[in-house]
Amino acid sequence: MNKPHMSEWLGDLSRQAKLRRGIVISGNVNNSVFNQEGTQKPFKHVLNNTFEKLGFKHVIHYSRVGGISGISQENWSELQLSSAPPSELIEGDDYDFDDETPDEKQQADAGQTELTPQDFFAVAQRVMLNANLPKVAFIIDWSNLLFGQVNALSEQERGWLSQLLQNLRDSADEMSHTEIDKVQSLMVFVCEGANKLPPQLTVGNPQFGEVVVPLPNRAERQQAILGLSTTFNLEERPIIGSRLLEDFVDLTDSLTLREINQLARLSRQQQEALSLDALVSLYRYGKKESPWEQLNYDKLKDVESTLQQRVKGQDEAIKLVRKVLVRAFTGLSGLQHSAKSRMPKGALFFVGPTGVGKTELAKSLASFLFGDEDACMRFDMSEFNHEHADQRLVGAPPGYVGYEEGGQLTNAVKKRPFSLLLFDEIEKAHPRILDKFLQILEDGRLTDGKGETVNFSDTFIVFTSNIGASEIKPGEQALEQFKIHVTKHFVQELKRPELLGRIGEANIVPFNFMTDSDFLVAIAKAKLEPLKIRLKEKWGISDLIFDNEDKALTTIVSQVDKTAGGRGVLNAMVFALFDPLAEFLFESLSDSTSFNGRPIRVVQAGKNFDFEVD
Repeated sequence: MNKPHMSEWLGDLSRQAKLRRGIVISGNVNNSVFNQEGTQKPFKHVLNNTFEKLGFKHVIHYSRVGGISGISQENWSELQLSSAPPSELIEGDDYDFDDETPDEKQQADAGQTELTPQDFFAVAQRVMLNANLPKVAFIIDWSNLLFGQVNALSEQERGWLSQLLQNLRDSADEMSHTEIDKVQSLMVFVCEGANKLPPQLTVGNPQFGEVVVPLPNRAERQQAILGLSTTFNLEERPIIGSRLLEDFVDLTDSLTLREINQLARLSRQQQEALSLDALVSLYRYGKKESPWEQLNYDKLKDVESTLQQRVKGQDEAIKLVRKVLVRAFTGLSGLQHSAKSRMPKGALFFVGPTGVGKTELAKSLASFLFGDEDACMRFDMSEFNHEHADQRLVGAPPGYVGYEEGGQLTNAVKKRPFSLLLFDEIEKAHPRILDKFLQILEDGRLTDGKGETVNFSDTFIVFTSNIGASEIKPGEQALEQFKIHVTKHFVQELKRPELLGRIGEANIVPFNFMTDSDFLVAIAKAKLEPLKIRLKEKWGISDLIFDNEDKALTTIVSQVDKTAGGRGVLNAMVFALFDPLAEFLFESLSDSTSFNGRPIRVVQAGKNFDFEVD
């Protein structure tokens, strides 16, 4: 088995440690990582080993609760005594170390005691200012918990910060021929995010460098999976060159090495061997089957007729939707941008006049894919038209109002990962929002304000717009004209052709104008079904019967402003049918029991309708 190349972050750390006097290490610091030899180890072990190989005499860890560790009592006492001026020594200082064997002194965690930040920084300061002392790497673990609100430090925290800044400012660069190639004593701040440290510490300070530990890359994930290939309880064993291994590596994108280990443990808990998709779905969402696995051939071949039951007069749009679903079903979604499966399952751009069924098709699609119309989560982008609106989607950064609440979009996807995300009237969103959509469409994930990564790979995304609707006239060329207007809007007005490129021109779905009365009648007929269901639930009315349903509905749609499309049909039905029916029911409240199990007959008189109980 080939060992992966040394992680780039380890190479960066080794370079920075020879240059700087302070380093911030952030990112994936609470998990296992690969060391220089290609072996998976806890992060702390790899960090210690790296600094020891660079030539540091001691690697000392400090946390506010745990105190110091990584150095024996004897060595710490020597370091303290040699670094402190005689006037500052306190007779009888007791650091409460347990006796240790020589072997224990070599361990990374040998020796541990409580110590205040002020006392620890004081010792570190003296060591770093004294070029004659052994070279020490002082590592502050959980440094993001050391300080409180970074923009509102307490008096005590400002004192610690002053100690640190003075330490770094006054540390001399050792430039002699004998010392220039060696390391200098160093302070290392380990935290989940560099933005959680006071900016005064690092911003504009040439003594500080930053190293970000990324999530495991593709080669590292493959190495971890192959190392556990005989451990996984799967229907098929992942081996080099197998399709299963390639799929496994794709599906574990955004997972840490520790989470891959947990996948192996989870597979061992199952009574029967699982498929790869079932294992990953069980780990991520607590269920063995995902709606995407249930999207089989028999279900997909009937998608057009299923969607046409609710969406009338948009057969061309439905055919385009079917093409995208087939692409997702065959695993070819997004291949024009990336060979990985982490992107959303599909992305569509619905464009057309108002009231022609764009939102209705999105809801129908959510019901088809996920078995529930509520899986369509709608975001009105006219509410996100200001500069900082992206914070409403992903959450405010630490220290700002609303940080604890998280973002509307990221929270929704965390709660319901299998969902259709509907972004209505996308052209009204602030351009800054578009960067978030670019990231979702390209990487399939977003990091929210709390630093948590949210995966969008099981979502389906639909944007809607009426770009060009006021300029385009109904006709044979209308559909093509809508596509042209969308392209012009993104390229010339927004100057963001990359977003259109991520969506894909093939995924722009133009909607027809609703000028055919037959389609309007079909929409009206579809609206009758929920009315009949409501009458039965609320009043016990068995049915709503017309003497001539087609004639009645034709009469209603003849009053529709066709520029309002399907929304105009609903408005006309409310005026001509729903309101008179509501009055009839209201007047009959004194004897409402007479409705039980009986139908209501609709009697047409010209453009007006009367009602009677059969």
